[in-house]
This record gives sequence, C-alpha cells and structure tokens, in this order.
Amino acid sequence: MKSENISVTEFVNGRLRIDYVSGCVHLDDEELHLTPIEYKLLCLLAKNVGKVLTHKYIIQSVWGTPADNSEASLRVFMATLRKKLSDSSQALIQTHIGIGYRMMKL
Repeated sequence: MKSENISVTEFVNGRLRIDYVSGCVHLDDEELHLTPIEYKLLCLLAKNVGKVLTHKYIIQSVWGTPADNSEASLRVFMATLRKKLSDSSQALIQTHIGIGYRMMKL
C-alpha cells in the first residue's frame, strides 16, 4: 500500500496551511483571522479535498440542524471565507451551482 505524506495535525494545500492543533490558518506566512464558522467550513472542505460537498451536508456538519435561511447563510460565510483567502480562492474553492462546494487540490 502506498504511503501518503498526510499529517493529522496539519493540512497544506498550495499556499494554504491549517494547523489543527493551534487552530490557526496561514496563507503563505500570513495568519488569517477566521470566525469559528469560517474555520469549521475551511476544515470541513480541507478534510474532504477533491470531493464535492452538498449544501445539505455542509450545513448539517457545521450548524447541526438546518434552519430556513441555512443556504443563504452558507453562501455569505463562503463569500467572506473566499475574500479572506484573497486571490487564491477561485482556484482553491469551487462552487458547484445548485449542489455545493469543493476544495481543489493545488
């Protein structure tokens, strides 16, 4: 079986680095200041890199019980997360219209 270089304490994808132990996210060497929801979203996408996650799955994983405005809230949080990820966001997080989101492996 081929062994992959995957660390349980850290995720690296291109310029993005998530330190799960400290709860810090870095883009290049600059620390990003994320809200708890943004951090949960980013970690969920990172742990499922390459997979399209449905809106329903993301909402259930991040918020638990869906509310009437859950998809609208998800869109807002994804927009702010992408803004904080700056120019790398387009290549990093893809929107699958009507389905969900996917983090690309860079």
